[in-house]
Amino acid sequence: MRILLKVGITAVALWVATVLIDGISVGGESDGRRALTLVAVAAIFGLVNTFIKPVIKTLGCAFYVLTLGLIGLVVNALLLWLTSELAGELDLPFHVTGFWPAFWGAIVVGVAGWLLHLVVPEKDDDRRKNDKKDRKKD
Repeated sequence: MRILLKVGITAVALWVATVLIDGISVGGESDGRRALTLVAVAAIFGLVNTFIKPVIKTLGCAFYVLTLGLIGLVVNALLLWLTSELAGELDLPFHVTGFWPAFWGAIVVGVAGWLLHLVVPEKDDDRRKNDKKDRKKD
């Protein structure tokens, strides 16, 4: 259930990016088709972040330290751009036209995802809050 919630939150965040950033677009004949496309792209983005991002972070650890983490913005942009290319290979009508739309889109997706996460906390977050309350009672 938690994975579906994360995919849904990412899909909404991607939709926000398509609305705010020129160069990021989602196609489809109907709103339902566009929503399904965003859900599919969110799943692809989740897989890309799950499998490729840790490898990049491990290999580029020194760059993260040297740039005080700012290279993470570039990495996120490239991962969003890669997601767009993979979506194109799967005939999904989602497209990012270049690096700068991917850069700003990655920032929008990150911020929107964070805001949505505040509204809909994960189960682990609820468990941690309850653990803290229990410790305070003792």
